[in-house]
Amino acid sequence: MELTALLLSRIQFAFTVSYHIIFPSLTIGIAAWLTVLEAVHQYTGKEVYRRVFDFWLKIFAVAFGMGVVSGIVLGFQFGTNWSELSRASGPIQGPLLAYETFTAFMLEASFFGVLLFARSRVRPGFYLFSTGMVALGTTLSAFWIMVNNSWMQHPVGYEVVNGQFVPTDWAAIVFSPVVWVRFPHMLFASYLTGAFCVAATGAWYALRRFSMPEAKVMLRMGLYLAAILMPIQLLFGHLVGDYVHDYQPVKFAAIEGRWHDEQPASEVLWAWPDEDLEKNNFEISIPVLGSLIATMTTDSKEVGLTNFPKDGRPPVLLSFLTFRLMVVLGLLMLFIAWVGSFLARKGRLAENRLMLWAVFFGFPMPFIAIITGWFTAEVGRQPWTVYGLMRTANSVTPTLTVEAASTSLIIFCLAYAIIFSFGTFYIHKLLRIGPKSVDDESSPPMPNRPLGAGMGNVNITV
Repeated sequence: MELTALLLSRIQFAFTVSYHIIFPSLTIGIAAWLTVLEAVHQYTGKEVYRRVFDFWLKIFAVAFGMGVVSGIVLGFQFGTNWSELSRASGPIQGPLLAYETFTAFMLEASFFGVLLFARSRVRPGFYLFSTGMVALGTTLSAFWIMVNNSWMQHPVGYEVVNGQFVPTDWAAIVFSPVVWVRFPHMLFASYLTGAFCVAATGAWYALRRFSMPEAKVMLRMGLYLAAILMPIQLLFGHLVGDYVHDYQPVKFAAIEGRWHDEQPASEVLWAWPDEDLEKNNFEISIPVLGSLIATMTTDSKEVGLTNFPKDGRPPVLLSFLTFRLMVVLGLLMLFIAWVGSFLARKGRLAENRLMLWAVFFGFPMPFIAIITGWFTAEVGRQPWTVYGLMRTANSVTPTLTVEAASTSLIIFCLAYAIIFSFGTFYIHKLLRIGPKSVDDESSPPMPNRPLGAGMGNVNITV
């Protein structure tokens, strides 16, 4: 494969955005959870919720900072690597990104300092209000980004003037039905990320008999929230599939691994798509299920990839595999959340070390599911940046050289590796120190012994 400025720019943007999305996904979920924690603490007066809040506020601060730093460069890349896209879509994308600054960043910058430094200087009600405003700010940030990206996926409310996409109906852009299925899908994914990270931390502490009152709060609240949200998330995932089916049929065909028209259509559970031979190897499929999923009928005709020219198809293998990985991870998270919640409700979770291990090792699942979901959306949109209107090949900066693109890619990889290493190290240090527990007022770091050592006599009720 020949290295071109276009290919290197795509790799660079995919790398930076994949790295960046980890942190907003976590902070959106944690910010909302911190609001709930503070409300519960003020309502019940139980100090355990305050200790858990203070503990996760530190982690939130580090992750928030890493998200800001890693996200700044994304905006610069629109000018350095994708200037043609910026020139053409600037009248729409520019204001949308500005709205994010004027709403989300304003709220976060105004109230985050209150959370960190002013608990003793403001009334409890105002502190709770500030926590809610930070959570609202992170949510608005996700909203405007999803409006922006959804317009690129399904452009509406515009006209072309002198080669630029000029907005004619902001209401159509902001309130597009595509936005209102994709935004909740991303928002619930972030809430689930926070829930699984919180529950996994509680499981880690429970396995090592460390900060047990706080561990029980984290396990219960994390698993209960995930158990409630996972079915809703799967519903919105299906609604996102409906929009892809209606507005991006070639992406839908690639995700389904469907090469030829079928009526009724089968559902391919597993295969290895061969784009050269236009067929699936090792295919396992269920008849009729494809039509049922696509239209909720048993006899609909579904189009295949061969209806579209080869230069208008997305990379089929990657779209097909990333979608299935996302779905499998979603089902696994549903299983862990429901079984873990059931055991916690019955007071038997602490006795089931296998389940605690499952919860602990479940923490990467929402991150991977989010990344693979974005890969499905963005790779499946190819060869377009603005779907059906502007190709990716026409969006790159014309004067960008291979040497310049290679240099910036290497610099970004090194910079992000350093940021990630230091950030991860510090978050791990905070996790080892743990929350200040009434069981251990001196709050020593977590003991340095092999995880699981001395677990034979664990006797807690979660």
